[in-house]
Amino acid sequence: MQRQYEFRVSGRLSDQTRHAVGDFSEMRIVPAPPETILYGAVTDQAHLHGILTFLESLGLNIVSVHQLPEPATDHAGEQPTENHR
Repeated sequence: MQRQYEFRVSGRLSDQTRHAVGDFSEMRIVPAPPETILYGAVTDQAHLHGILTFLESLGLNIVSVHQLPEPATDHAGEQPTENHR
């Protein structure tokens, strides 16, 4: 099962680093000065450690890592619509 994670790193990512991250994993990159936030799916602990090792190998200073809460679902396991909130 995949879980969504937020990775915060110091500073802005260069174009070269942005491309390297994109080539390594499907991650959404969001500038949030003075940091950059990367969002991506993690399948297991080994995958998480691989991502962290990769980010460090790019010379990025990891500020924080957080597992994001799963979206709320209704009783049938589907995401609620506006009428069900």
